[in-house]
Amino acid sequence: MTETPFDPRMLESLICPRTQGPLRYDAERQELVSKAAHLAFPVRDGIPVMLVDEARVLDD
Repeated sequence: MTETPFDPRMLESLICPRTQGPLRYDAERQELVSKAAHLAFPVRDGIPVMLVDEARVLDD
């Protein structure tokens, strides 16, 4: 079973749910990163999971 890829064009309409700031896509980790919130949101089967409770805290 192959994983559905994330479409980077989605970044044009997605914002961080905590800060309403921009996100960066990390293809290696399959995450959307909010530097302002210090959070990384997982992308599962090509679908971003934009829930703060599901996000990983970044270790700056």
